[in-house]
Amino acid sequence: MKFEKLVRDNIPDIIKKDGKEPITRIVEGKEYEEALTRKLHEEVGEFLENPCVEEAADILEVLHAICALKGEDLKTLEDVRQKKMEERGGFKQGIFLDSAE
Repeated sequence: MKFEKLVRDNIPDIIKKDGKEPITRIVEGKEYEEALTRKLHEEVGEFLENPCVEEAADILEVLHAICALKGEDLKTLEDVRQKKMEERGGFKQGIFLDSAE
């Protein structure tokens, strides 16, 4: 069975416990960044199919990894989110813009 995707760190051990032999490699640099981007798309797609807290947590885990790769931490991400929320608001009111004339 082919996967050809970034997986969580413990997945190879889980596969071994199921009696299969995982074939893995470590990706770094640009390849790692591209794999994280694909993983983010994958996790968002899964969330759209099943919008639950578990799928949202998977998205957050990928964001953790992206921040670490970029040399940032989640506090920086949260600070940027907070600043944008203060300037432009959040999405709590459910405002849907149809057009602007």
